[in-house]
Amino acid sequence: MFEKVNPSHPDKLADRIGGAIVDLGYRMQDRPKIAGECLIGHGNCHIIIETSVKYDENDIRQIVNRIADSEVKLDLKIVSQDIHLATNQDVEIRCGDNGIFKACAISDEEKKLSDIVRKLYEENSKDGKFIYDESDDTFVACQSNISTQKLKEKLSIYGFKKLIVNPLGDWTGGINVDTGATNRKLGSDMGRAVTGGGLHFKDISKSDVSVNVYLHKIANEQNLKEVTCKCAIGDKNLLINGKEISYKEVTDTAFKYIKELGGFEKLAEWGLI
Repeated sequence: MFEKVNPSHPDKLADRIGGAIVDLGYRMQDRPKIAGECLIGHGNCHIIIETSVKYDENDIRQIVNRIADSEVKLDLKIVSQDIHLATNQDVEIRCGDNGIFKACAISDEEKKLSDIVRKLYEENSKDGKFIYDESDDTFVACQSNISTQKLKEKLSIYGFKKLIVNPLGDWTGGINVDTGATNRKLGSDMGRAVTGGGLHFKDISKSDVSVNVYLHKIANEQNLKEVTCKCAIGDKNLLINGKEISYKEVTDTAFKYIKELGGFEKLAEWGLI
């Protein structure tokens, strides 16, 4: 089974806002240190950022207005990152956090659901949440701002054995119906690879970002059923698949991958699947 939400789901709005703030940080500073949280819903957006970047509140407000809603009220707190964490990589690139990680090659089930959800989003970019279970060929679709009958017609072409569409009927969705929070949809972003740590609203020095992305890249390039890694803050090298890899190589590779996607906001839109 696999669950996928689209970029207009409230939780993904929070992830995308965090990603856009990280992108801005990299435009403002070389090797910034950023760790933040976003909670959005019902007319309010609460953001806390621990960072080395001197953000302007108006820039943050513009990001929230663009991604979420121009009427959302911003509650922003920006603090300097802890001095010990901030200086962790001053001399050389070292692991920015403790963590355990796992990656798996994307399964046919995950790819099928992701492809369908992306296609639906191109046609209707509203809040949506979907489940596919390959074992019994069941598809569950909840898509806002589209008639249930119309959505059934769109999905009927796939010939699922069991199709469940908007079981409570038509709905509006979005941040006036539900709240969104950073890193609450990691199952959607990472599928079977979910372990510890959140993928979003952090700079590349954080292992939650760099190691997750690096392992994902390895797993899919080599079609691996599973690849794992554990690390401690301050590590200079990581043991991955029995091979010692410098943390600098991990961060460089992951950062290149994210840049090729279009940045941290783009990563937040769909995650790794």
